[in-house]
Amino acid sequence: MDSVTDPAARSVVGIFAVLALIALWAVIVASFSAQIAQLWFPLQLLIYIAAGIAWIFPAMPIMRWIVTGRWRRK
Repeated sequence: MDSVTDPAARSVVGIFAVLALIALWAVIVASFSAQIAQLWFPLQLLIYIAAGIAWIFPAMPIMRWIVTGRWRRK
């Protein structure tokens, strides 16, 4: 059986891919922390809330692949 079609292997690979995505996203957001820190506090809060939610959208195709083995919806 091909390892990509094996659901257990997809789960392991997918979990590491999501963790790598989160780490990369955190580095990107942290690289802007000096500029964000100069903003009004409620605006900082909104930016960090948006950044905390935004990583979900690039992770959705990975999660779909873990479950179905396909990158796109039918």
